[in-house]
Amino acid sequence: MVDQPKYPPSKRDVTGIFLLDKPAGISSNEALQRVKRIFGATKAGHTGSLDLIATGLLPICFGEATKVCAFLLNADKCYVSEFQLGVVTSTGDREGSVLRRTTNVTLDPAFIERTLARFRGEIQQVPPMFSALKRGGQPLYKLARKGISVERKPRTVKIYELDSLGLLDGDLLRVEISCSKGTYVRTLAEDIGEILKCGAHVSELRRLKVGPYSIDDSLPLDELTKISQTAYSRLGLDKLLLAADTALVDLPDICLSEESAFYIKRGQAIRVCDAPEAGFVRLYISGRQFIGVGIVLDDGRIAPRRLIREGISIGGAKS
Repeated sequence: MVDQPKYPPSKRDVTGIFLLDKPAGISSNEALQRVKRIFGATKAGHTGSLDLIATGLLPICFGEATKVCAFLLNADKCYVSEFQLGVVTSTGDREGSVLRRTTNVTLDPAFIERTLARFRGEIQQVPPMFSALKRGGQPLYKLARKGISVERKPRTVKIYELDSLGLLDGDLLRVEISCSKGTYVRTLAEDIGEILKCGAHVSELRRLKVGPYSIDDSLPLDELTKISQTAYSRLGLDKLLLAADTALVDLPDICLSEESAFYIKRGQAIRVCDAPEAGFVRLYISGRQFIGVGIVLDDGRIAPRRLIREGISIGGAKS
């Protein structure tokens, strides 16, 4: 059990992004709530759930930085996972009950490679019942726990890379996966297991990348707790935060004049020289102050979409 920090339960405005290395055994929401308490933040949100058994990168956005959460939710991800071959479970991971076993699993590495190749590129996936997707306002996993199964429509996802890292003990396939949003690694394991004619489930899962962020730059929860107990004040924790616009480095940036920024802040679309033809853009004013995200309209003008509230120090406490 991770010790909780000894701060009083005061709240404050803080804005920025913290890169958490989530431990196994707790939900993403529980991890979010613990980090939120440590920082004393009034507002926070995470950027894509990890299952209980999963570890790894979970960016947590505070304050005004929650306005970029959707961009990280839609970002590409990278995982390393271990597929237990020969065992099918009710949840697609080791938390579920065993539904089927195949003994004496013997697989040729060349056959495994041909199978993995079938899943690279654009594929169709049927979301698992044990997922946070909702039907009639109720998460599917709650229905699944009652033994209820409902029809799910296949969804298109992209697998950019799917590489074998080797077989461990003959029946544990270790893989690295780079994929688009909405990809379920558990479903991928099950589908691969069916083609291999032995079944499979996820026994280990670790997220290495989310959009521009890497696990190498994250901090485990127990280390964050230790820092919080020795820091002079909560303001010292803010040095661990990244600016909100670091989540958007793949978007083109536009520097606005004070006059253009005036109209953007009031919800009006403006014309900007050398603007992109389409898509989202990062908006800055003098001094490279990030003020939010805009979108290029059909007529070429730029309209505000998610603006950062004034008076906020991005990557730190309220100014």
